[in-house]
Amino acid sequence: MSKTDTQKSASAAPQARTSHLSPEDRAAKGRALRDTVPRVSQAGWRLPKDRRDPIEILSESNEGRIPQLIPIRFGRMSASPFAFYRGAAALMAADLATTPTSGLRIQACGDAHLMNFGGFATPERNVIFDINDLDETLPAPFEWDLKRLAASVVIAGQYLELPHSDAARAVTDLVREYREKMGNYAFMRALDVWYDKIDLQKYEDRAGDPKVVATIRKRLAERLETEKHKTVPDYLYPKLVAQEGSKPRIKDEPPLIFHPTAELAPGFESGYTEGIASYRESLPEHVQTLFDRFHFVDLAIKVVGVGSVGTMCSIGLFMAADNDPLFLQVKEARASVLEPYAGKSLHPNHGQRVIVGQHMMQSASDVFLGWTRGLNGRDYYLRQLRDMKMSAIIEDWDTGMLRQYGRMCAHALARAHARSGDAAMIAGYMGSGQTFDDAICEFATEYSVQNHSDYRAFIMAIREGRIKAQVEEV
Repeated sequence: MSKTDTQKSASAAPQARTSHLSPEDRAAKGRALRDTVPRVSQAGWRLPKDRRDPIEILSESNEGRIPQLIPIRFGRMSASPFAFYRGAAALMAADLATTPTSGLRIQACGDAHLMNFGGFATPERNVIFDINDLDETLPAPFEWDLKRLAASVVIAGQYLELPHSDAARAVTDLVREYREKMGNYAFMRALDVWYDKIDLQKYEDRAGDPKVVATIRKRLAERLETEKHKTVPDYLYPKLVAQEGSKPRIKDEPPLIFHPTAELAPGFESGYTEGIASYRESLPEHVQTLFDRFHFVDLAIKVVGVGSVGTMCSIGLFMAADNDPLFLQVKEARASVLEPYAGKSLHPNHGQRVIVGQHMMQSASDVFLGWTRGLNGRDYYLRQLRDMKMSAIIEDWDTGMLRQYGRMCAHALARAHARSGDAAMIAGYMGSGQTFDDAICEFATEYSVQNHSDYRAFIMAIREGRIKAQVEEV
C-alpha cells in the first residue's frame, strides 16, 4: 500500500474484522494481500532521494517545548546511538511512511522500542508486563510498530557491544515470537484475547532458554520486592516533598524539578480549578468518588525520559489527609509523531487520544487515567506518578537477556495489536515460515546503520553549534 493510500484510510479506526468470516477465511484474505505487497518487500531500508535533513525534523519537534529544557533533551539523546534512537521517534515515523505496508491497521504504539515496555501494577495489584509508554499512539499499519521495535533490538545490541550475529538472532527471535503469538490470537475467542495478559510473577516461555528465563524471574522478583517497599507515603513523599510551615510543597531541584511561572502554567492562583474539574469529568464515576477524597496541594514541572523532555510534564500533589498523599503525573499530550503520515486523531483532545489508546492496547491500565486541557490551550493526560512501575535496565545484559526480553516485548506487542486489529488477517499475511521474519530482520539491521549515520550527523550539529546540548552530571 502506498503512502497516499495509508493517509486516505488514516482517519478510520484500526482494521475491522470482516463480519461473519471464520479465522481461516480471514487468514486467507491476509495471504491474498501478499500479491499486492509481497512480504519480501518489507525487507531492507532504502534511503529516499527526498529524505529531509534529520536535524531539521528533530528541531521541528521542539516546537512548543520549554526552551530552557531543549538542550537537556538533546544532551540525553547525545549519550549514544541507542539514546538518540529513543528520542528520534519523529524521524523514524517519517522514514516508516516511505516503506511498503500491507494495509492492515491496528492501534499502534507509535514509539515501540525496548525501553517503552516494562512492568506495572494493575488495579488488582498484580504486576504485568506490557507497553508502558503510549504518548504517540494512533491507528496505523501494524508493520510500523514491529519495525521500530525490531530496529531497537539491533541498536541495543550495538550499544551492548554484542556480536552482530547475536543481534540478528535476537531480532529473528523477536519477529518469530510476534508472528507465532499473532497466529495463536487469530484462533482465540475475542474475549480470551481481550483478557489475556503477561503476569510477571508467573511468566514462563517454553521456547526460551530455561536458565535465562530463571534469571529474568529472579531479577523481577528482586525488583518487585524493592518496588513494593517504595510506597508513596514512606518513600516518594519524603523524597519529593518538604514542609513549608503548615503546607507541604514539592521540592525544587532545578533544572529537572521546578515550579512553573504563571505564564508557563496559567491557573496556579486558582489551584488549576478548571483543569482539575475537567480531568475529574474524564474519570469513570466510581473513580471520581475516590478522587474526591483528595484535594490539590501543589504542582511542579518534572523532566522525564528522553523524547518527552521539554514538554509540559509535571507532578501534582494531592492529599486526602496528612499521611495520605496521591502523586499524579501530568503529561502534555501533543499530536502523535505518526499523524502527518497516518492521519489526524479522531479525538478532540490529544490527552483523550492517549488514554483511549492505553485502554485499547494495555491489558490493564492505571485507575487514575484521565485527560484535560489547560488554560494555555495544551492537552494533558494524567496517571499515577509511579505504581510499582519497572523499566528495563539493559547495561549488564548479555545476548541471552536481550533475546529473552525481546521475545517478551514481541509477545506484549502482538497481544496489544490483536486487541484492536484483525489477528487472523495479520497472521495470514505473515504466514508460518521465515520469509516475513527474515524481511523484518533485514530492515532492522539496515535501519540501524541509518540510525548510526543520523546520530553522527546529530553529534556534528552539536559540535558545529547548530543545536545546543546540555549533558547532565551523573
